[in-house]
Amino acid sequence: MRKSIIAGAVVALTFATAAPALAANPPGRASAGSADFAKEGQTYQVAPLAVCDVNPDAAGTVTGASPAVSTTGLKFGETSSSCTTEVVNPDEFLTKTRSVARGSAFELSALTGVRGPRLKIGGWAITCDATDKGTSAGWELKGMSGWTGLPAQIPPGYVHEVKASNGTVLAKAKFTDAVFPVPNDGSVSMTLLKITFEPSSGYTGSVTVGTVACSPTP
Repeated sequence: MRKSIIAGAVVALTFATAAPALAANPPGRASAGSADFAKEGQTYQVAPLAVCDVNPDAAGTVTGASPAVSTTGLKFGETSSSCTTEVVNPDEFLTKTRSVARGSAFELSALTGVRGPRLKIGGWAITCDATDKGTSAGWELKGMSGWTGLPAQIPPGYVHEVKASNGTVLAKAKFTDAVFPVPNDGSVSMTLLKITFEPSSGYTGSVTVGTVACSPTP
């Protein structure tokens, strides 16, 4: 099954308080993904890719980039990130930030050995935008194959069961997992996709694609 679609959604949070709050999330951060999984005592790891952090004290863009990487059963294509601070009102010292991670040619083939699908994502992006009034996170996926039963419009926090040809659940893939702090301070973090292996796959651990976080600007 191949989905040549772009499925996207945005979550937003209004920030309303009489005084600045201590944010539970950083001013702005983006990473293209990571992995830490194992099978029969053999561990496979991918360190966080294309990481960047917003510099809230100076206008400009901080970038991150990683070349294509692969380990047994997993591939990430080239990935990049950018974390930007922009001054929108110098008289009032107002700024806004944008943190973005992008990637291409993701492929998880680890499950094919247990009659599971080869999961592919042709391209993706995840963003986190912040102003002095609030934050919002958005995402995009395209060129997907192997995701049998995935809806064309993916709701926030959707969990997709990755199954073998006999119906056994091998892994669970959670899309667009947004987290808001308690108490609510206006910040948000989002993970585009986290694939967690089930015991029936023979693997333990997980693979993450795209994470961002941001907090309201001063």
